[in-house]
Amino acid sequence: MAAGHLAADEVRGSVAAPPVKADLAGKDMSGDDLSGLDLTGANLSGANLSGANLHSVKLVGADLTGADLSGADLTLAWIMRANFSRAQLRGAKLQTIVTSTGMNNTPDQSATFADADLSDASITVNFGFDDMRGARFVHARMSVDMRNQSMGLLRTSFESARLDGANFTGAGLGHVTFRFAKLGHARFVDADLRNADFAGADLTAADFTRANVQGARFTGATMTDIVGLTLPEGIK
Repeated sequence: MAAGHLAADEVRGSVAAPPVKADLAGKDMSGDDLSGLDLTGANLSGANLSGANLHSVKLVGADLTGADLSGADLTLAWIMRANFSRAQLRGAKLQTIVTSTGMNNTPDQSATFADADLSDASITVNFGFDDMRGARFVHARMSVDMRNQSMGLLRTSFESARLDGANFTGAGLGHVTFRFAKLGHARFVDADLRNADFAGADLTAADFTRANVQGARFTGATMTDIVGLTLPEGIK
């Protein structure tokens, strides 16, 4: 175990007496099993959580600015009001994340992923209303597997999210919804956008070079100065 590494038992001890907000800024917890911990409001800025098991961890209101979560498992994690600005989430697993206390996302519970790197991540999350300006999703996997939908369509949503300058190059985005999202100057180069929904989205100067948009919907979208895409009939 590397010098300075904070073992899982030490982390659990530091959060054993809520409502104290744990200060774990800059700590090395890489590879640790932290599943089920309540890290509500914790300071995790700059922490090393790469490869950590964060299954069902509560990160409500936590500060993860600049944290390294590469390859971490955040399945069923709670992220309302969490700040992931500039965080590294390359290759992370973000499945069935809890993003709201109700049925739908609301602006007051939105998370922040500004300039975060989610490249190569496996994602099924409702990012509705989240601030994701400048985020990277290069080769991220978000396409819906239609063979595994017996309980209804589970898919990633960016509805009403702020995604100006986001990079989705080569990402799998089949059946993903971007309804009413802000996507100015976003990059969808080589992305799989089959059956994606861009209704009402602002796509000003977005780049769709070589993207597969078969079945995608652009009803009411703003498509001024878009690149690499022939405008569907009726779109101006």
